[in-house]
Amino acid sequence: MTSTLEQYFKISQRGSSISREVRGGVVTFLTMAYIVVLNPIILAGVADEDGKFLGGGSTPGSGFATIAAVTALVAGLLTILMGVVANFPLALATGLGLNAFVAFSVASQMTWADAMGLVVLEGLIILLLVLTGFRKAVFDAVPRQLKTAIAVGIGLFITLIGLVDAGFVRTTGIGAPPIQLGIGGHLAGWPVLVFIFGLLLMIALYSRGVPGAILIGIVVTTVVAGIVQAFADLPASGGKATSKGWNLNVPDWPDKVVAKPDFSLLGDFNLFNGFERAGVVTAALLVFTLLLADFFDTMGTMTAIGAEAGLNDADGTPAGAQKILVVDSIAAAAGGAAGVSSNTSYIESASGVGDGARTGLASVVTGVLFLLSTFAVPLVEHIPNEAAVPALVLVGFLMMSQVKDIAWDDSEIAIPAFLTIVLMPFTYSITAGIGAGFIAWVVIKLVKGKVSAIHPLMWLIGVLFVIYFAIDPITNWVG
Repeated sequence: MTSTLEQYFKISQRGSSISREVRGGVVTFLTMAYIVVLNPIILAGVADEDGKFLGGGSTPGSGFATIAAVTALVAGLLTILMGVVANFPLALATGLGLNAFVAFSVASQMTWADAMGLVVLEGLIILLLVLTGFRKAVFDAVPRQLKTAIAVGIGLFITLIGLVDAGFVRTTGIGAPPIQLGIGGHLAGWPVLVFIFGLLLMIALYSRGVPGAILIGIVVTTVVAGIVQAFADLPASGGKATSKGWNLNVPDWPDKVVAKPDFSLLGDFNLFNGFERAGVVTAALLVFTLLLADFFDTMGTMTAIGAEAGLNDADGTPAGAQKILVVDSIAAAAGGAAGVSSNTSYIESASGVGDGARTGLASVVTGVLFLLSTFAVPLVEHIPNEAAVPALVLVGFLMMSQVKDIAWDDSEIAIPAFLTIVLMPFTYSITAGIGAGFIAWVVIKLVKGKVSAIHPLMWLIGVLFVIYFAIDPITNWVG
């Protein structure tokens, strides 16, 4: 069995071991497990155009358990598929940002089934682009140093995600800085201290070269969070910026550990009804927005993961890029067909890579844990974010180290790279950072008279991103 795994996943060839892959897969799951809870919070709380809530309930949140179970199911199956087919340490789940767009911008103009139909259509279009070689051709057309900038930008982006999710950084009111340290410029609440403990523990373990530093940090911090909760009895924050409670999940022991999963959402979609409900032009623009975000988010994510794992070639292209893109495209359509929004590659996979994962075996482990979590939704609901997100900060540092490979004395690449890096965290969007960098790169080449250096696909990408950034006025104009 061991030799079969070694041979199939090329574990030794990639400088890893079965134990490191298992450990990395567990870390990735623990860092991503929040999606099983967060996706239902987003999708179950919004009514569609007919006033109905996803999951068949008549009140906000009534479909929570169903959405959670299906979210975990699809994430598990697609992550296993990524590991087995692409042999790449990349996990997939419902895309954050995309699910909010589906809930607030798409479902508000049609039924939930119609909205998921558009998600399926978007995934099928991306799959077609992959099978025809177009998506891979676009990836190959991107300059190598711009790919490096994408990886660095994502490192800053996931660092900010970790700091915000822990309450270490918070949003402010109108007339104040957009974000600040804690509440009113001061750290407040036990959960933030738990996060700081976890981060310092991981840094100490990593600095000492302890194997499994991230996983050990998550487990120990989870125990500490449980002890703190036993004495402090803190509530969940409920999304309030000034709350001193736990960001998402309260780390207490649930009334029950397992429950029978409800998969009734599977297949709840209408492929073309959205065009009739919202109009052809409006529905087409909605699909285009989903398409572009999915297209480039994954490109950035797999580049960053491949770079951190040492799996990219000299041009910055990950090993097995075509297979990775095929699985990711299937995931987009599968998420819609399952009724839980588009599934996509997760940058949190970097946490597992940071703890040693180098092959698809880690993805198989992550996927199996997601499948098991379909029965353990009550337990997953009580794992605190504050124990897992320190991993994102540490991995952000590891990805940031690639910034030295960018030629900062060459403005033709330095300015696009700079915009790519800073706009990802500042806009809270991987796609926005990539788009700004690509547009700047094309414009600089154009004004310097180097038109011949611009790949035709870079011209196309630049135009598409201009449309993407102007989608709101375009929608209003055609409407």
